[in-house]
Order: sequence, then C-alpha cells, then structure tokens
Amino acid sequence: MGRSHRPERLGEEIRKTVSEMLVRGDLKDPRFTGMIGISGVDVTRDGSYATLYITCLAYSGKSLSEEEKKNILSAFESSQGYIRSAIGKAVKVRYVPALIFKFDESFEYGAKMDRILDDLKIKDEQVD
Repeated sequence: MGRSHRPERLGEEIRKTVSEMLVRGDLKDPRFTGMIGISGVDVTRDGSYATLYITCLAYSGKSLSEEEKKNILSAFESSQGYIRSAIGKAVKVRYVPALIFKFDESFEYGAKMDRILDDLKIKDEQVD
C-alpha cells in the first residue's frame, strides 16, 4: 500500500492556521510573550493527534527561561479548544486532531553550535 501524504498536508494547513491566529492576535492570553511561531506540525497517520512545534524568541533577543516556556505551553494548552475550533472551520475536516504542544529546541541547538564555532576563532582560508 502506498504512503499517504494526507497527514503532511493536514499538518501544513494546521501550521498555517495557527500561525495566522498568532499574527492576527486572536490568542489574547497574556502569557504569550515574545515572538511566537509554529515551526512544524507532525500529524499521526490516522489523524487523531497533531504535535505542534513552537519556536519563541524573547523581545530582548535572548532565549526564554524554562518558566517562560512553561507559561507559554500552559497558555497553548488552555487555548486548545479555541484553536481546534478555528482549525475545524479553516481546514474542513471531519475530525480535528487533538493538539500536543512542544517547544522546538533545534533553533536553540543551532545557536549554541554557532557560538561554539565562533569561540574556536578559526580564520577563514583565502581561496586564490
């Protein structure tokens, strides 16, 4: 049996819908601090669960503390019903998947690797 692309398409539609909600300011919880984005969504094959990966940058440009991350995750959890209803209206699916929110650590990991490489102070080789 061939692989279905439906979970990927559904995940992309969910990402787009939630990102638009964040940009428009539809989620008015004061715990949403900094610049928040959705970097990706993984949907299970049966479409019952969707994991949304959250990226967030503090207004100071630094990474968030663990407590700030917990506050943002709890804000998403408490807004889950509203988000699911908005997804249901925008995507037109029979069953909207249950949402799981996680922080995407890949950006912080990449920044850490950049700092480590910068600390090595390797000179660029000149190419003739």
